[in-house]
Amino acid sequence: MRPGVRLGVDVGTVRVGLSRCDPEGLIATPLETVHRKSRDAAFQVLAAADEVGAIELVVGLPVALSGGQTASTRDARAFAEELAALERLPVRLVDERLSTVSAHSQLRAAGKRSRSFTPIVDQAAATIILQHALDVERQTGRAPGEVLATRMGPHP
Repeated sequence: MRPGVRLGVDVGTVRVGLSRCDPEGLIATPLETVHRKSRDAAFQVLAAADEVGAIELVVGLPVALSGGQTASTRDARAFAEELAALERLPVRLVDERLSTVSAHSQLRAAGKRSRSFTPIVDQAAATIILQHALDVERQTGRAPGEVLATRMGPHP
């Protein structure tokens, strides 16, 4: 398992949920929500990564259950490519099928009402995405997903 803080990113059309993990890469926790309609949403994500000292960005890629691409898949990839074009950190795309559904289920199980989900569901989904990536890396010894080239070139 590679040491270092990672930033989990759940890209939505309205909001971008962020999570982070501890320096040992064990546990993902919610961080904040960035409003996507803001022109500087990508810069806000990168500022959060700088603030926590992240070694990479783990962006959820919402593929269809069949494995195919959707409009959301293309949108998340475009946002991830924007992040990669702006930053020297690796940007890793990982499959996030059903992360938002899981986030809703977990919030409901924790006793939250549906109306109170809006401000935190994106952070919860980002936490699920990042935790899954950490668990896969710990189990396989390899970082999951696809790494996008940054303006500084490709990363391992």
